[in-house]
Amino acid sequence: MNNSDSRINPRQLGTPRGGSYAAVPTSGDRKNRNKPTRGRKKSIFEAYMSKEDVSAGLKRGELIQGPLRINPKKYHEAFIPSPDGTRDIFIDGVVARNRALNGDIVVVKLLPKEQWKVIKPDGSDKETEATHESDVPEDMLGTCVPRETARGDAKSPDVIIEAQFDDNDAEHGQDHLQDTLADDIKKLSLDTCEKVKAVGIGGVHRTKQDDGPKVNDPRLLPDKFLQRTAKVVYILEKKHSRAATGFIKLLADKNSELFRRCAMFSPVDHRVPRAYVSLADCPPDFVTRPEDFSNMLFICRIVDWKEDSNFATGQLAKSLGQAGEIEPETEGILMEYGVDFSDFSPEALECLPQSLPWVISPGEMAKRRDLRKECIFTIDPSTAKDLDDALSCKQLPDGNFEVGVHIADVSYFVLEETALDKVASERATSVYLVQKVIPMLPKLLCEELCSLNPMRDRLTFSVMWKMTPEGKILDEWFGRTVICSCVKLSYDHAQSMIESPGKVFSPEELPPVSPQHSIAEIQQAVLNLHRIAQHLRKQRFIDGALRLDQLKLSFTLDQGSGMPQGCYIYQYRDSNKLVEEFMLLANMAVAHQIYRSFPEQALLRRHPPPQTKLLKDLMEFCNQVGLDIDFSSAGTLHKSLNETFGADKYSEARKEVLTNMFSRPMQMALYFCTGVLENETLFRHYALNVPFYTHFTSPIRRYADIIVHRLLSASLGASSPIKMEKDAIQRQADHCNDRKMASKRVQELSADLFFAIFVRECGPLESEAMVMGVLNEAFDVLVLKFGVQKRIYCNALPLLGFHFQKVGRKPELTLMWEPEKPEQESLPQVITIFTLVEVVLTSDGVPLKYSALLKRPTSE
Repeated sequence: MNNSDSRINPRQLGTPRGGSYAAVPTSGDRKNRNKPTRGRKKSIFEAYMSKEDVSAGLKRGELIQGPLRINPKKYHEAFIPSPDGTRDIFIDGVVARNRALNGDIVVVKLLPKEQWKVIKPDGSDKETEATHESDVPEDMLGTCVPRETARGDAKSPDVIIEAQFDDNDAEHGQDHLQDTLADDIKKLSLDTCEKVKAVGIGGVHRTKQDDGPKVNDPRLLPDKFLQRTAKVVYILEKKHSRAATGFIKLLADKNSELFRRCAMFSPVDHRVPRAYVSLADCPPDFVTRPEDFSNMLFICRIVDWKEDSNFATGQLAKSLGQAGEIEPETEGILMEYGVDFSDFSPEALECLPQSLPWVISPGEMAKRRDLRKECIFTIDPSTAKDLDDALSCKQLPDGNFEVGVHIADVSYFVLEETALDKVASERATSVYLVQKVIPMLPKLLCEELCSLNPMRDRLTFSVMWKMTPEGKILDEWFGRTVICSCVKLSYDHAQSMIESPGKVFSPEELPPVSPQHSIAEIQQAVLNLHRIAQHLRKQRFIDGALRLDQLKLSFTLDQGSGMPQGCYIYQYRDSNKLVEEFMLLANMAVAHQIYRSFPEQALLRRHPPPQTKLLKDLMEFCNQVGLDIDFSSAGTLHKSLNETFGADKYSEARKEVLTNMFSRPMQMALYFCTGVLENETLFRHYALNVPFYTHFTSPIRRYADIIVHRLLSASLGASSPIKMEKDAIQRQADHCNDRKMASKRVQELSADLFFAIFVRECGPLESEAMVMGVLNEAFDVLVLKFGVQKRIYCNALPLLGFHFQKVGRKPELTLMWEPEKPEQESLPQVITIFTLVEVVLTSDGVPLKYSALLKRPTSE
């Protein structure tokens, strides 16, 4: 097979998985069909406008641009955000989408008003908004990213993959690795207002709706009942990687000329078109034994899609292996999302120190503050190998503390404009999968020379504060330093110290400790940091921060086979919170410092407030179900969420469901260059509720942090100013945002993959679940044991019938279960928001698909 073209450009963001379409016209498409012209093949798609016409149209406000989002469950529906923050603009059908793929930046032209979509006033048309894969601003979230996952050592039979706390989650609320019911992210009140269709025992009868406009001509309706529709006239930027995983089949018409030359590639993701691929690129015996390849996954790149064809033209890049197996599926995910997992080039590796073992030169030593004798240590997941950050805390004679955050000085090794810098800037982030990491930097740096390993002299960039025991900052210092960490603690070790402050730890209970420092000294430092962190955290929430903690899955893997053996929800504890508070503090301090010094070039991170339209829908929904939530700011939202919902053991579950709902209107946090945004109020970070924020604390695995280190170094006069102009910094910021989103999605898909395999290997699995949305023939649940979301369809259950109604404005579904024995009565079960149900997760027999089935309620 031809492998020459199998490298997918890592600069482009890919898209998730599902099945595939041909351009079958939908109602929206038929209106836009080009008239065929005599004598040539009839066009299916309109030709794109010229660049000049597009620029002029955008300037005049006749055209609109934005990122295209295609509904993964209904691939004929696509949306772009409205520039004014109101309801999304709807693109109906494959033809109107005009060959653009998910994530592309497109230019659209609005259709005439008579073709706009009529929205029922009670929101009964739930598909009015796009799906965001999982747009929890990863920055709002509180969460932990599975950061490092090793196959373990001989002593431990199984490796527990522990989620790594990551300061870019702190800022958030949390990223979720979930089956994000992505398609219903749109309108929560959405589901509440399905067409009121009631299914009685005797069949379907419709209840009357008297509140809708009775007019079908959109021109006669006020705008609030309409959703604007549009068609794509130009693709400004192909963000989608144009790579997809899928299967190959012979063409149906054996007598056609095409049959002898081409096969049909069908992507797993329905949002990507089916494509003709050359038989010459297919395996040699494919034509004679096509059935041997029915379960074989291939990667295909879409290379062209002509105006007159239902199908694209593709090029098979490689065969991955059997569908449903970990490695082929993982490679498929990485390629679809344009993650570069190739080996580092010889040119990049030449930039590394060549004479090993590497030592710090006396000249370099002289430029730095020597902190090697201080009690400095790292706290990370037990499996972590890339240790970016270390902490110190020394009590001063006056009762105050000197607290330090010490970050690996990666910019010392990765110099601007070198081959290594270029690769790192393109990768932009390390990508953490369940079973491995795709690193941003070569192993020699991320696991050795930059990693703050114990008892090794390491170059660092430090932020040090003099602070009171309550966390009030009295003084602040930034500078280049040398440290020697005295111990590599895991979150578990630090947690034990916090939970048993009086305990005397024996050397066997901890990893090796430097002879320079006693265990007691380290434990005291951890306890002091914990106490200060508690004050800092309390104050942050008083000051109006928001955190949305979503359930995060972790896996235990079999050491030999790498298969998931167990799976549990990661516990976010005080030791995680301790690290988080000081990382946030360091990031905020550095943000102020670089913005003061370089107001035009600072690379900061902003978090825009929630999307107005989705927030309004959510507020309406909360009113309908009788929840008193204050949406006026991040802080009031946090407060509402944390004033518990009852004291029973399910109050936590209700909180999880709400957290999930609240994450939907949230936007992503974004890197940006301060010289490009005029208005300083736009710099704010909504979730943290601070004016300036950046990423400084993870330069081994995030390129943005390397730029921030260069800016900080220049601001202290320790190096010459950064060479990048503000526009170049903004371009790099945009690229970091794209790669961040791609890596987040890849991480979620990796967890989805392992969970689906876990269900297949260890299922059926039973769990309690809580209802989080009710539609007229189905309902969505959060499976509490595993944090996954699933939709349960009424027609898959042994029911005599079911009945949907609104009680007040609250949606309710009554299920009438078939009796188990003829003499029994039918058992009714009422499903509404926050109903607790029992579910069983079972594998569907199709690779990686599993369903949730409702367990029959008992008659008590």
